[in-house]
Parts: sequence; C-alpha cells; structure tokens
Amino acid sequence: MPETSAEYPNGGIAIVGGGIAGVTLALGLVNRGIPCQIYEQGHGFAEIGAGVAFAPNSIRAMRACDPSVYTAFKAVATHNLWESKCADITQGRKGLYFDFLDGYHDTDPSKPLFSLWNDEGANSVHRAHFLDEMVKFLPKDIAAFRKRVEGVEEVNNHVVLHFADGTTATADAVVGADGVKSHVRQSILGATNPESHAGYTYKYAYRGLIPMDKAIAELGEDMAANSKMHLGPDGHILTFPIDKGETLNVVAFTTTREGWPDLHKSTRPATKQNALDDFAGWGKNVTHILSLLNEDVDIWAIFDMLDHPASTYAKGKICLIGDAAHATSPHHGSGAGFAIEDSAVLAELLASPDAKSPAGIHAAFQAFDHCRRPRTQWLVASSRRTGELYEWQAKGVGADVEKIAAEAHDRFEKIWKGDITQMIAEAQTSFQKILEYTEC
Repeated sequence: MPETSAEYPNGGIAIVGGGIAGVTLALGLVNRGIPCQIYEQGHGFAEIGAGVAFAPNSIRAMRACDPSVYTAFKAVATHNLWESKCADITQGRKGLYFDFLDGYHDTDPSKPLFSLWNDEGANSVHRAHFLDEMVKFLPKDIAAFRKRVEGVEEVNNHVVLHFADGTTATADAVVGADGVKSHVRQSILGATNPESHAGYTYKYAYRGLIPMDKAIAELGEDMAANSKMHLGPDGHILTFPIDKGETLNVVAFTTTREGWPDLHKSTRPATKQNALDDFAGWGKNVTHILSLLNEDVDIWAIFDMLDHPASTYAKGKICLIGDAAHATSPHHGSGAGFAIEDSAVLAELLASPDAKSPAGIHAAFQAFDHCRRPRTQWLVASSRRTGELYEWQAKGVGADVEKIAAEAHDRFEKIWKGDITQMIAEAQTSFQKILEYTEC
C-alpha cells in the first residue's frame, strides 16, 4: 500500500499503466519527492511492439523528466551503424533520421529520393529493453500487478480506483497512462462518448525482426545498417537497426478498405506470404526485405484519435497522458517521445508547492491540459497526414517527391524543435493563473 502523509493523505498519485508513459512519470514524481503507485494490468512491466525511435525533442524531455530516463535510454539506444550517418556535435555533423527511397520501382538503394537529418540522428530502442532499464531506478514496491482498472471516480477529496478483481484503491489523484484503449479516458469522458475510443485508420502493419548478420548478407550493408523508408502507393516500409545493431527492425504498412475484424484486439496472426501479397508489384528492394521475415508474423492495426479527439485531458483530480490522452498513428515515430514530454511537464507541475492540496492538483491538471492538448493533437493530425505522404495519397501532393520532401521536412522540424523548457514554463504560468482565478 502507498504511504500516506499530511500532504498526501491518500498515498499520493496513482498511475494507471506500467508502460513507457507510466514509468517515466513515476520516475519524474519519485525523484521530486512525490509519492506514487503504479497499477498495471499485466504480470509485470510490459510494452507492446519492438523498435521505437526517439528524436531530439524527446531526448531533451528525458533529461527534464529525470536523468534516470536518459541514462536508461543511453544504455539501450541504437544508432545508424555507419559513422558517417551518425550525429557528431564535435564535428558539427547532423545525424541521418531516414533515407527515403522509391520502394515501388526497382531503384538503386544507394540513391535515396531525399533524406532527413537532425541533431541526434536516428535513435532507436527495443521498447521492452528500454522499459527494463528504467524500472531499475524505481523503488521495488512501487507497482501493483494484475490490477486491471475498470473505472475511476472522485469521492470528496480523494479518488477511488475500481479493479476487475473486485478490489478498490484510493489515491489523492489518478493519472491514466493506460494506452490506446484507456479505461481512465472513459471515466473522464464517458464510456459511450466517441472521444473515449480510438478509431481504426484503415492501415495495418506487418512487424518483423531480422538478425543483422543475415540482413547485411542479403540486403547489403547500407540497406541493413542504416534507417530506410521505402515509399509507394498505399503502403510504405521502414527498417532500422535495434539491439545495439544486432537486429534489423522491419515495419511494413499498408492501406486497406476493409474494417478491422475485432476492435477489441490490436493484432491478428498472418503469414509472410500475406505480406508479399499485399506488396505484390513493388520493387525488388521491398520484396527482398519481406522475403526475409519469419513465415508467421503478426498484423498490427493502426488506431488514432484524429476523428474524435479528447475535448479535455483532465477532469477534477483525474488526468490522462500518452496514448491514453492522444493516441496517434506511428508515422511520425513520436508517440512515445510525446508521452515523455507529457511526463516531464506533469511532474514539474505536481512538484510545485502549490500543487499539494486537492485544489492545487486540480489546477495542475487543468494547466497540463491547456498546454499539452494543442501540441499533442497536432501530432495526431500530422502523423495521419504524414502516412498519406509516404503512401502517395496526400491531396495536392501524390507521388511528387519534391512536395513530399518539403512537407515532411516542415512537419518533422516542428516536432524536433519542441522546447521542453519552454513547455514547462508555459504550463507553470498557466497553473499560477488558474490558481489565482480559483482563489478570487
């Protein structure tokens, strides 16, 4: 049970969800002296999926949230394997984010259509390995597992969590970090509200891992060792190294006109042949990559909240972060990074001496909503648009390489230039204004 105190008579902040969003917030709170408890429905800390990328904005947010987050990231981060494509601040060299290739035609893979570079280059981790490293910095008794939250309600000056096993828990406040299918979101917005449910984007992805030595032997060193994006009609394929260069991560997206068969499940089994059939007629570079996948693969449905964005991320002493607040498609590779931005901002707000009372927590959550909702909901919309650019579906752009490159550059720059220090300052200013207004 979480410990109580005069400032937190109900044990502090309950965090629902033990993925990247929940654990980064917990680290930010614990190391600011704020008691918290994680409730995770699984048997242990867990993340779905394999590779995830982090851009300059999210790396800055790691440091702002807590140094341990950045330490964990550095322990498992993988970069492009060619030194010439890695960032080097001492030489004033930017790092390659992705080379963008024509995947539909038989083209020379050494001659990309265009490339995007930034101050950090490509920084990818295996989700589970990153989470394992972060968990090392948490107090051992901070998490309760096999606790599936089915509802959250405010009662006087505390919040009650209701679990599927029939038990309950109390807290001074609750933060929902419970992902795309968030139950905490339903408690804030209403279970029948369309805003409570992410929608299917009519895209799905095949995910696979290829041993790097095999990938290099089959595809060539540059293709396997560095991050590549293959563009084409109604599909795109990205590859990048993970596991310190031991593995090539493959994600192949395709657009469909058919609905997802079971909206309660994010994956369904498929085969390598299904992937090859979906990309029939594409160039030899893409078909070669797909031919290296295992015979049995999974298809992952792509959901987001663009069609019905949340009208608020906070209600009373209940708040949402990460995918629970702003589930996004992965075409910007920034969902996890924006969750870490969320954690950094919220941890700083809750660390304020004025955020210890019920009224103060409420004001902190309102300030978080005010400052984070515009940027994160822009990401959801921009990510959807970026997927259309990759797949030659964007109106007014189509397969025009110059237009794709220019628009992609502008959209990624808006993400990468995000200033976490400024975000925190703006949230703190908003917090003080809300407090002043409520005290009048």
